[in-house]
Amino acid sequence: MGEMAKKIVKLDVENLITTLNEAFAEEWLAYYQYWLAAKIAYGLERLKIEEEFNEHAKEELRHADWVAERIIQLGGTPLLSPNLWNEKARCKYITPEKFDVVSLLHDNLEAERCAITRYEEICAQTDGLDYETFRMSERILQEEIEHEQELEDFLADIEDSAKCLKQYCRI
Repeated sequence: MGEMAKKIVKLDVENLITTLNEAFAEEWLAYYQYWLAAKIAYGLERLKIEEEFNEHAKEELRHADWVAERIIQLGGTPLLSPNLWNEKARCKYITPEKFDVVSLLHDNLEAERCAITRYEEICAQTDGLDYETFRMSERILQEEIEHEQELEDFLADIEDSAKCLKQYCRI
């Protein structure tokens, strides 16, 4: 990190690097969770949801890239082994037990809510103290909030479709 960049960061950089490495691990786990869900999903609206899962996977991978770059800028090293990801992450990888779209949407929704909490905390930790990390975290937080809304919308649509089908078919 450059001399002026060091001067404007007004917090414990080592602690921040630790937190960012946890977030880095979580982004990789989120990427894998979405990527795998897109491959194994079945059920109502599968093709649309598969497309959404693939899009979210790309965004989670982009988040991992941003976080890794910030760790390096701060003078740290991103976690070097995937073996450490689940160990360091607070937002854990959720191994799918069911492959239907509703179950996978719920799994990913749980993960998104954890990510929202993570980036809300990083924003609070860095607000006014580390402008670059704050801006990066704020941008990721915004995308995680969008992911949560999209997943909730899919679940609501599926529920509405099921009610409509039930009524129409008199099940």
